[in-house]
Amino acid sequence: MTGTKPTKQLRRGRIFPEIQWTEEQKEQRQALREAFRARCLPIFERLKPELIETHYNWYITIEPDSGEYFINQDRIKGALEAREKYPNHRFHTFRINETGVCGTI
Repeated sequence: MTGTKPTKQLRRGRIFPEIQWTEEQKEQRQALREAFRARCLPIFERLKPELIETHYNWYITIEPDSGEYFINQDRIKGALEAREKYPNHRFHTFRINETGVCGTI
């Protein structure tokens, strides 16, 4: 009798199957994202002129239902602050510059 241990076969590949989205589901999801952004945009546009002078290229995370916003140099930290105060809400983050986005396409 040898003292070998049975080896467990490692599982390879993905654990979960890929999500298959139909074109209709993709379009619906994109429309929801755009509608949510449209709710946040007026708050950003109202604050942008004063913030661009003091916090250029920082990030602003907006919760549209309350109108509250969180400003931070780090996009992730701003979102974490917002999540801490409003754990079950959605947010949108803009960059505080002329366009509200990072870079150009």
